[in-house]
Amino acid sequence: MDNTEYYDRLGVSKSASQDEIKKAYRKLSKQYHPDINKEAGAEDKYKEIQEAYDTLGDEQKRAAYDQYGAAGANGGFGGGGFGGFDGFSSGGFGGFDDIFSSFFGGGGGAQSNPTAPRQGQDLQYRMKLKFEEAIFGVEKEIKYNREQACHTCHGNGAKPGTQPVTCAKCGGRGQVQVARDTPLGRVMTTATCDVCHGTGKEIKEKCPTCHGAGHEKQEHKVKVKVPAGVETGQQMRMQGGGDAGVNQGPYGDLYVVFDVAASDKFERDGSEIFYEMPLEFVQAALGDEVEIPTVHGNVKLKIPAGTQTGQNFRLRGKGAPKLRGTGNGDQHVIVNIVTPKKLNDAQKEALAAFAKASGQSVSAQKSEGFFDKLKKEFK
Repeated sequence: MDNTEYYDRLGVSKSASQDEIKKAYRKLSKQYHPDINKEAGAEDKYKEIQEAYDTLGDEQKRAAYDQYGAAGANGGFGGGGFGGFDGFSSGGFGGFDDIFSSFFGGGGGAQSNPTAPRQGQDLQYRMKLKFEEAIFGVEKEIKYNREQACHTCHGNGAKPGTQPVTCAKCGGRGQVQVARDTPLGRVMTTATCDVCHGTGKEIKEKCPTCHGAGHEKQEHKVKVKVPAGVETGQQMRMQGGGDAGVNQGPYGDLYVVFDVAASDKFERDGSEIFYEMPLEFVQAALGDEVEIPTVHGNVKLKIPAGTQTGQNFRLRGKGAPKLRGTGNGDQHVIVNIVTPKKLNDAQKEALAAFAKASGQSVSAQKSEGFFDKLKKEFK
């Protein structure tokens, strides 16, 4: 299967390495980040890039995408967990019962016990971080809405003072046998009980708050300790932060996805930080000592005589913390020599003398004064 759309979004080939994919993502995400790029369509482009990297940045998801496309990468062909892929596992496709039920309705092995407790849905929360917050880590309280156990009935769906009873129609099994007429004759299939809706319990008097659902939408607060060194697109799992479970099952999980704002001074590649330093050509030629900003504060840097544009000075340990590992990365100072746009007469004479001493012939254009221009007019 020729699945190349995600690769095209990142501008890489299908044979690109994981490092090449990561570099392409970082470049494009900075280019189209909605906090930086205000052009129409930039935000949609950013989301497309993020979606592509969420898959291709994970080797397991990438393998699934290469073989089965986006559906495979999203777990459509397997029984994997959040965003996972386990191939053709027992959770993905059933046996003859599932095929049979797809024609005649009802459920097969996949609904063997509808009354069993089931974990709630996972949720996702996108957290925006400042550049410095991502570098050093931060603790933030977030608020979001989720399905929680009803505060009135505590999740059983019954009016306070009453209890759910065993469903009279299905006998607590949550399923009933249904006769269906098919081209092959009359067939008995299994279907979810229409009285208890698969719970096996019948609520005679429903809770006035949740109306028998057992859960309600509520605002939930949780403190998130963001580790130092996170980057855009990385996520953190908060166990039990998702929706309430079914049949008194456990809560799902919350996945906090980080979205780091760009810096007006620095560029970042993992734990490495880059800073472009403007330098006067006199400083570059003669050498100097300058003050350099880093995320850890200003430091002194000695510029040797004869420094050229594009030269890279490494400040060890002045980068971002390594998310996996110990210590910090480095900061790279890239020199950009600035040529002055305007020179006074003394500066021009000094440069002309320098050129002469160097044996260079420079045909500089002399600027005309007011009287020079006036003389031309009357010639």
